[in-house]
Amino acid sequence: MAVRIRLMRVGRKHLPQYRIVATDSREARSGKPLEVLGNYSPLQEPELTSVKWDRIEYWISQGAEVSEKVKALLKKAGKLEGAEVR
Repeated sequence: MAVRIRLMRVGRKHLPQYRIVATDSREARSGKPLEVLGNYSPLQEPELTSVKWDRIEYWISQGAEVSEKVKALLKKAGKLEGAEVR
C-alpha cells in the first residue's frame, strides 16, 4: 500500500478548511484516511493548527510521500527542515 500525506477538504463553500491526512494514494481526495495528522485553515492565523509532528515524522520514516502543498506548509512552519521529505 502506497501511503501519501495530503490535504482533505472539510470546509464549506467560501470557507475552506483542510485536514492533513495519511491516506492510501489510490483513495479519493475525500476518502477515508488512515490517520488525521493536523488541520490547515488558509483564512485563519495561524494556518496550521493541532499538528501531530511526531506522527508526520513517523509516516515519513515509513516511506510515505508528501504532497507538494503539504511539503510547502511543513517547510513554512519550519519543523521538518532536516527530515527526508520525498
